[in-house]
Amino acid sequence: MTVTTTTDFLADVVEQRHDLTIRDLSRMCTADTEHIVALVEEGILHAKRGPLGEWHFSGDSLGRALLALRLQRDLEINLAGVALAVELLEECSQLRRALHRGAGR
Repeated sequence: MTVTTTTDFLADVVEQRHDLTIRDLSRMCTADTEHIVALVEEGILHAKRGPLGEWHFSGDSLGRALLALRLQRDLEINLAGVALAVELLEECSQLRRALHRGAGR
């Protein structure tokens, strides 16, 4: 059984929107922009530079940011640990999807 939270639903909806500014992302995550910058510097989030030098994030960055912030808050691990955990969780998710696709054949 899969439990869908409001934040998961919001992240799924926002993934369809292509462009989030750092202010959008920090507001949706209820985190200061400095924290978002730290996530970028650690490689957890990836930003593209706009024509005026401002950062833009893809919609899936919201889900990654929410997950990273939740891991950091709940498990009290540093950003390097959060980066590793996010990467491993995403890899597990990809493997599960591949397994389900293979089982459907």
